[in-house]
Amino acid sequence: AMEDVSAKFVSQKISRTRWRPLPAAALQPPDIFATGSWDNEDNRISIWSAGDLGNAGLNGEYHGEPHLLCDIQHNGDVMDMQFLDQERIVVASSTGTVTIFRHHQNNQTLSANHRWEKAHYHVDQDTSCGGAACTGVVCNNPEIVTVGEDGRINLFRADQKDAVRTIDNADSSTLHAVTFLRTTEILTVNSIGQLKIWDLRQQRNEPSQIFSLAGDRVPLHCVDRHPNQQHIVATGGQDGMLSIWDIRQGTMPVSLLNAHEAEMWEVHFHPSDPDHLFTCSEDGSLWHWDTSTNVSEKPSFLHQGGRSTTYLSHSTINQSVVSAWLSNDPTKDRMEITNLIPNQTLSVNSLDVLGPCLVYGTDAEAIYVNRQLFA
Repeated sequence: AMEDVSAKFVSQKISRTRWRPLPAAALQPPDIFATGSWDNEDNRISIWSAGDLGNAGLNGEYHGEPHLLCDIQHNGDVMDMQFLDQERIVVASSTGTVTIFRHHQNNQTLSANHRWEKAHYHVDQDTSCGGAACTGVVCNNPEIVTVGEDGRINLFRADQKDAVRTIDNADSSTLHAVTFLRTTEILTVNSIGQLKIWDLRQQRNEPSQIFSLAGDRVPLHCVDRHPNQQHIVATGGQDGMLSIWDIRQGTMPVSLLNAHEAEMWEVHFHPSDPDHLFTCSEDGSLWHWDTSTNVSEKPSFLHQGGRSTTYLSHSTINQSVVSAWLSNDPTKDRMEITNLIPNQTLSVNSLDVLGPCLVYGTDAEAIYVNRQLFA
């Protein structure tokens, strides 16, 4: 599959890669993506085009590498980044500041559109060195939620100067990541192995539910929610394990899957095909977990050479997929796991997947685009 991947060396360590969301009616594959860098003297937010589709070769294979459309300097390491809409990107900084950048598509420039200075801070917002890293951001336009090293949760609105809501002592440990569970509820993961649900309609500053890894309290670094089955949540942590949770039951993961040999930095369900899941790690690997080959579970009307082909309504297939994620050992004869980058040595810090396209960024100062994920 490596020949489907185009690489671009960018002379900065890439901490985040994100596809620009496609307009609702779009038929074409995604083309524009953003990157953020870290651990460089001059960190940058950059907007790229994935390449020239007009360069398809004789057999329709794709040639060309990503090219830079525009970029802008960013203070501090880019800790997280999410598109708010087609034009705006929300960026979390190690300085504690949260910035909305606007991509002006008519003249291909980036500008800082709005800034919440020191949205996260250790002592107080006014001391010069008081900033605490903003570790995670998630958007549901116009709402933006941020979490940080200071254990704080902020709810911002893109059109408002001040935070709509702040939960000051949400957590006594570092919050590493956040995602929406529903429009009014968020999930956070922290450095002592806990997954918490917060109901933003409640004025209480306590989580509505707390889940935790048994035993070791391994720090959790990333979280994602299944796009159709909102009770299914995946997290990844310091030990490289993938945990699948069913938040309707119990307080512990449904399954723990041996995955990477070092920290898992991001986990993403495919947004439109969630029987596919992707994880990336400090160990230099990027794994594609595929439960769609769930042969043992799916009722089958046609058997060919041991592989079953099913003609079922979408909902039935989804049910069987869900049972695959929630079974005690999803890997048992119903999951194919592929390392998409077998020989990489430095950390793969970020990935994003949309339609048939994958983009990822590494400490090897490169970004990679795979436009034929399912080929």
